[in-house]
Amino acid sequence: MIVIDPRSSLPPFEQVREQLLGAVADGELAPGARLPTVRHLAEELGVAAGTVARAYRELEASGVIETRGRNGTFVSPYGDAARREAQRAATVFADQMRALRFDTEEALALVSAALRKGPTLS
Repeated sequence: MIVIDPRSSLPPFEQVREQLLGAVADGELAPGARLPTVRHLAEELGVAAGTVARAYRELEASGVIETRGRNGTFVSPYGDAARREAQRAATVFADQMRALRFDTEEALALVSAALRKGPTLS
């Protein structure tokens, strides 16, 4: 599942973090899935336990995974924090479009155009 590329410019902990985050986002790791222990994953990947521990800490801080003491580490039932924030933004947008009396097709066209336009400077 996780592969450490020694030639990568990303440090190993970041490679672990990104790959786990990708697996959660893609649904490869479902909410509630148990992750390997820090020591086990470190041994499997051939890295120091501190490398995996740092990746786990950062994922936990962002709400992607949660540690349940001696029971282990699991994918958060609330999923990926970025996905949750995007869902909140989509809900706010949908509520605003309804309040402005836009139909679904018009609202989707507006958001599609905004996404094609790219980031704006405010």
